[in-house]
Amino acid sequence: MTRYIRTYARYTLLLLCFAACKQQDKQEAAPKEGAEEKVEITGTPVTLTSPQMGSMTDAVELNAVSSFMLKTFVKANANGYLQMSNALMGKYVVKGEELFVIKTKESQSLGNTVNALDTSLHFEGVLHIKSPGTGYITQINYRAGDYVQDGEQLATITDTKSFVFLLDLPYELKPYLPNNKQLQLKLPDGSLLNGTIANALPTVDAVSQTQSYVIHVNTEKQIPENLIAKVSLVKKEKSNTTSLPKEAVLSNEIQTEFWVMKMTDSITAVKVPVVKGLETKTMVEIVSPKLKSTDQILLTGNYGLADTAKVVVTKQ
Repeated sequence: MTRYIRTYARYTLLLLCFAACKQQDKQEAAPKEGAEEKVEITGTPVTLTSPQMGSMTDAVELNAVSSFMLKTFVKANANGYLQMSNALMGKYVVKGEELFVIKTKESQSLGNTVNALDTSLHFEGVLHIKSPGTGYITQINYRAGDYVQDGEQLATITDTKSFVFLLDLPYELKPYLPNNKQLQLKLPDGSLLNGTIANALPTVDAVSQTQSYVIHVNTEKQIPENLIAKVSLVKKEKSNTTSLPKEAVLSNEIQTEFWVMKMTDSITAVKVPVVKGLETKTMVEIVSPKLKSTDQILLTGNYGLADTAKVVVTKQ
């Protein structure tokens, strides 16, 4: 009898232990009182930007090409042979500097005979050709030993005082010139030059409908001809504007309506219609509504979102 009682007690103890373990598992699985449950937020990944306050300038970038308006030609003044040439491409010469020596055809054939008959005549027939202006030699047509005729062009010299930039201006932008008499030219090496618009050439390109305007620059820097510089022509300028990056402003297919996606809380963005003003390459002026610098506007991930959309901010 005692053996049965012991066996019964053992089974009862095992059942009690099993029930206690189950109860403990339920308590561990249940959330603790006061503990916050983690909720996974789902939405479109976006980045944010804020409106910028300041001045904006609506400008157009044009090309200006360097040029020497005046070129001087060195010409032969008699028929003969070039005995000596002191002209080199790119050489800087001053007015009156000797460039060529011509020995006339007559002296080449008769000079020795005449001198042999009478040494006191000193018949040489040598002509010295000097530079008619100051500048750089940009073209040489003959070399020493060549035969040249009277009036032929021996070399070309650019006049450094005639150096200008020629601005190719579309004719429809002509009304903006009065406010852009003083310009800044940006060279390909990054250096800047201050220029002044002078007169216009009396012709218009038949294809591009652009007119060339002369820009005078005051510089001692040696600038080669046909160098293209960038000129910014200001069309309109405004101060105290509110602007956003172009990526933040959305529009319909025919670009008659514009809007931005504005954050109302940490996960919700709503559609806000806007009216645009000036535009630059990267920024757009927002005329209305009045945005604050603290407003958070969707920069990327905003395309195709509904009026009220759930988003996840990935980067400020």
